[in-house]
Amino acid sequence: MSKQELPVVSADGAGPGTAERCCPTLLAAPLDEDQAAELAPVFKALGDPVRLRLLSMIASRAGGEVCVCDLTPAFALSQPTISHHLKLLRQAGLIAAERRGTWVHYRLLPAATDRLAAVLTRPAPDPAATS
Repeated sequence: MSKQELPVVSADGAGPGTAERCCPTLLAAPLDEDQAAELAPVFKALGDPVRLRLLSMIASRAGGEVCVCDLTPAFALSQPTISHHLKLLRQAGLIAAERRGTWVHYRLLPAATDRLAAVLTRPAPDPAATS
């Protein structure tokens, strides 16, 4: 696995110029270089089964957030390894973290997953074309 650092995305899930560049759907038009470069690190972060499970566990948690102490036992991995995976999800702009005493609590950044969903959503058929 690459040791390349993922670019940091703001806490609202938006990177520089995200609103203008992220919204065209992948299925409507080819991505330009900037769009591909912006999306690739996020998909790379989701390309690992452990990170995908972590994101799912955080996103599906009642109340919208979960303590790292509740995540670690679900895996046959060390706590530092889980923390590394969570760090990559944070760097990709998919989750946010807040330290509360000894523990860190994680929550999903819905804008980031909404952006990915928008990119992957098939465009609605043009009603004028079907008439």
